[in-house]
Amino acid sequence: MPAESPSPTHGFPGRLFVFEGLDGSGKSTQAALLGKWLQSQGYRVFFTEWNSSELTAATIRRGKKKNLLTPTTFSLLHATDFADRFERKILPPLRAGYVVVCDRYAYTAFVRDAARGCDPAWVRNIYSFAPRPDLVFYFRVPVSVTLKRKIASRLKINYYEAGMDLGLSDDLHESYARFQGRLKQEYDRISRTDDFTVIDSGRSVEAIQAALRGHVGPILQNFPTGEALLHDG
Repeated sequence: MPAESPSPTHGFPGRLFVFEGLDGSGKSTQAALLGKWLQSQGYRVFFTEWNSSELTAATIRRGKKKNLLTPTTFSLLHATDFADRFERKILPPLRAGYVVVCDRYAYTAFVRDAARGCDPAWVRNIYSFAPRPDLVFYFRVPVSVTLKRKIASRLKINYYEAGMDLGLSDDLHESYARFQGRLKQEYDRISRTDDFTVIDSGRSVEAIQAALRGHVGPILQNFPTGEALLHDG
């Protein structure tokens, strides 16, 4: 079996839809919109986000603040966080027959850890417990667009988000562009190996949402509805 071959599908009664892409790609907005639409159609929906586990949150924040995280420790801490999130918040609703909408999944780790120099096969082995989703939407967007959106939002670009720990550039914006470029290159690569559904983020919100609904429709054919929306917030 190839070192980076995709994991087996989950095999549980529920459905797992994952949203991936660079920050500023629009994936979070679309994930929330799709979740609300599925709920309005009567489906039992559970929504979860990256870094939503409380187990390692304080440790990761402290490590970032003091610049103590090497690429390997960064990877292992996020893997611990995701494992806790998967066991507590993703697996139970999947077993119970819910539609689980994930804003980022293990693929985020595959991309970020590889961009920081970790061996991709090693990273995948750490996340071997995470099954393949029913659909992975990859929101493809130029790095220049994400940088413009980030600046326009007036949200501070943090040290690790810009890849400043890698010594790519002394300039925050330049380092951000280079690091995000690495992420995009890795996303483009695994979008082919892992059979992502690629979404052009340059289209209107309405057009993208319509496309997403079209993609999930066949997978939810004859899928049971009922109960109200849950949220892990």
